[in-house]
Amino acid sequence: MAAGPILSLRSKLTLAALLPALAACSQAVIPPPAAGFTPASRPEPVGVIGADARGLMRMFGEPRLDIRDPAVRKLQFANGQCVLDTYLYPPATNREPVVTHVDARTSAGVDMDWNACVKALRSR
Repeated sequence: MAAGPILSLRSKLTLAALLPALAACSQAVIPPPAAGFTPASRPEPVGVIGADARGLMRMFGEPRLDIRDPAVRKLQFANGQCVLDTYLYPPATNREPVVTHVDARTSAGVDMDWNACVKALRSR
């Protein structure tokens, strides 16, 4: 008889059932870049998608947060009315990262329209 542990059928089934849950834990928290599709109910933020970090700072001033990761840069802008999270990804190798994804919420944390938040931040 061969030496070493042998998994029972029950152990193999339990392991197989846990694999999807473990795989979900390894996914990134930062949203992936947009793939050219924007749902009709949520139009792109005017002037924000495609902007680089300098362009965002010209629009909104200094970001409240500037988080840099090898794959993405997150700039967060806020005032008393809303919080705008912008995610910048390089469109190609050795290219300046640009905004491909945006999230907006009220200061209380409730999701809100991106364009309304952009407008509120611009009117500071």
